[in-house]
Amino acid sequence: MFNNNIRKHFNKQLGLVCLLIAISTFNYGFDNQAFATTQAMDSFTHQFGVYNTKTKKYALDTYWLSLFNSLNYIGFGAGVIIGSFVSARFGRRWCMFSMSCFALVTATIAVTSSRREQILAARVLNYIYVGMELAVVPVFQSEIVPTPVRGFIVGTYQFSLILGGIVINSICRGTSGLSDNRAWRIPLGCFYIVPTIVLSLIWLIQESPRWLLSKGRTEEARTALAQLRHGTISPDEMEHELLATQITLEKESERGHLKELWQGVNFKRTMIVIFVNFFQQATGQAFASQYGAIFIKSLGTVNPFNMTLINGGINSLAIVFSLLSVDKIGRKTLLLAGAIIQLIGLLAMGGVGTIGHPTISDKTAIVALLSVFSFGFSLGWAPLTYVVTTELPALHLRDQSQRVASLVNVVTAFTVSFTLPYLLNAPYANLGSKVGFIYGSMALCTLIFTFFFVPECKGKSLEEIDLMFHERVPLRKFQSYQAEEKLETVIQKEKGITERVEEV
Repeated sequence: MFNNNIRKHFNKQLGLVCLLIAISTFNYGFDNQAFATTQAMDSFTHQFGVYNTKTKKYALDTYWLSLFNSLNYIGFGAGVIIGSFVSARFGRRWCMFSMSCFALVTATIAVTSSRREQILAARVLNYIYVGMELAVVPVFQSEIVPTPVRGFIVGTYQFSLILGGIVINSICRGTSGLSDNRAWRIPLGCFYIVPTIVLSLIWLIQESPRWLLSKGRTEEARTALAQLRHGTISPDEMEHELLATQITLEKESERGHLKELWQGVNFKRTMIVIFVNFFQQATGQAFASQYGAIFIKSLGTVNPFNMTLINGGINSLAIVFSLLSVDKIGRKTLLLAGAIIQLIGLLAMGGVGTIGHPTISDKTAIVALLSVFSFGFSLGWAPLTYVVTTELPALHLRDQSQRVASLVNVVTAFTVSFTLPYLLNAPYANLGSKVGFIYGSMALCTLIFTFFFVPECKGKSLEEIDLMFHERVPLRKFQSYQAEEKLETVIQKEKGITERVEEV
């Protein structure tokens, strides 16, 4: 049933556009998991670690590990700002083209690294590319697809990331047995693949019709929308969609400044988006994604490379369920369910960590509870943060809102990633799995915030959501409010005014 409902909204062209955008996100997963998993390789530790005369082994010291997994977010933040400006000014395709060119340069720096300063610089610079991707991909996805499948398509941003992570983790599993630097250089060399594909095909897809309309390029927008909707809706329905977007944009054509995010009804929308992005990172997803392999290795129970693949598979199943059900069940329900599962996994993990002399079974339980936490994150907050972030802003403030939300996401991720090694390891806090109590408390706050402040927008077009905020509809009534009828009245009124002006 889900497949039929989704398939009827796609023609061949829209399917190819969505596929190319999704493939681009693979490289985020490549970067995220390649660096996270190679940290657990002995050859990586030998190349970039420090020799301990007492243990007579090489190790990645806490200070450098903290920098390696947090300074990349400086590049991420820069990429979000750059990508947002390029996307808004020159278009979604130009942004994807330029970031793919840059990714080839950073891949070269990474794969040729021989010193810890070089591999650190490579990761920071590569995250500029990742930040540009976050600035453009969810916005581009939300602008080209019909309302009934918007949650599904925007959610594929996280699914592509996870799928890319599974691919690179499989490669890491295969190369982990190599004793030399090929073990980590082969996975990093995969960074060339996706940008090359995007560079080759990006100019064969359509630009966002909504972006073209915002630049006054109406005929180009009409042509692009006709290609993306051909065979799925009638010409009259296509014109109606084009007109609804055009009217909404023209009503506020004199505005669009950053300060508007904090004015009037937009303040509420901005704050919801900001807190959604804050809570996505504040519950400690970096614990599983950035430090998962090296933390599991430190427990000495299961093979960390096998576990990254298992977690990747579990997370993929959770995201697939989320994508297939988000436009049926709703965003808010899945966000609440995900927060509850995260809360249970984190608090239970913290509880097991209080055992004085943990056995192998206790340590294995910690690994399993980390998987439970990851499952909850993948079910709700991993894919749906981007859906909420692209749905709630005013249409003329989408790029500005995405920029601010992404920066909040980046700053929070940096804070979590920088502090985690000090919370986990001796001679600092040495909490180990007891960090679950810290992030579990944040998961509780996430649950409360979602219940009281996040509106349910399933089945509503971006124009309808914009209208409901301006009508000051209470958040609890968003789902039941008949916004489509109100919007139709506005469209007919504007259409009548335009026709009378043309007659005169």
